[in-house]
Amino acid sequence: MARTAKVERETTETQIMVELVLDGTGTGNIETSIPFFDHMLGNLGRHSLINMTIKGSGDTDVDDHHLVEDTGICIGQAIKKALGTKECIRRYGSAFVPMDESLCHVSVDLSGRPYMVYNAVLDDKEVGGFELVHLREFFKALSDHGGITLHINVIYGRNPHHIAESIFKALARALGEAISIDDRIAGVMSTKGNL
Repeated sequence: MARTAKVERETTETQIMVELVLDGTGTGNIETSIPFFDHMLGNLGRHSLINMTIKGSGDTDVDDHHLVEDTGICIGQAIKKALGTKECIRRYGSAFVPMDESLCHVSVDLSGRPYMVYNAVLDDKEVGGFELVHLREFFKALSDHGGITLHINVIYGRNPHHIAESIFKALARALGEAISIDDRIAGVMSTKGNL
């Protein structure tokens, strides 16, 4: 069974297309018109081994908020769609990732119950003209629309670029673990019998 999905979203503010191959090699083509965000999404694909094609445009002349949030919506929807019934997936994933002086821990549960804990002091920071406050909205949209319980905890760090990159790489590794198939699992990883 191919675990793939394509999601398209068009509003008066944004136009986005996301294609995912969960059982990939981490390749992709990402073009949102926001260079730093593209760099972070590239890390998400590469380190989760999910193939990602993302095309996005929007009213970035006003603000990056809409495009970043709506991209999170589409990626979340695509992950949820590609997982299908979630049979045989490990469901949980967790990773610590260092990036030079920064260290981040991310845990995910593909439970179908969206919830986010976000412990990162980045809201007043900016990298390459990109306001890092938008990352919170991206992760919230990803969690909400992917049905993902998501815990992001920055342990420490000084450089905002390094902190953001450690978050995305930790998320990628945790997500890669959670979506992985384990042949020992019959049905779904739950005593309830469904997720």
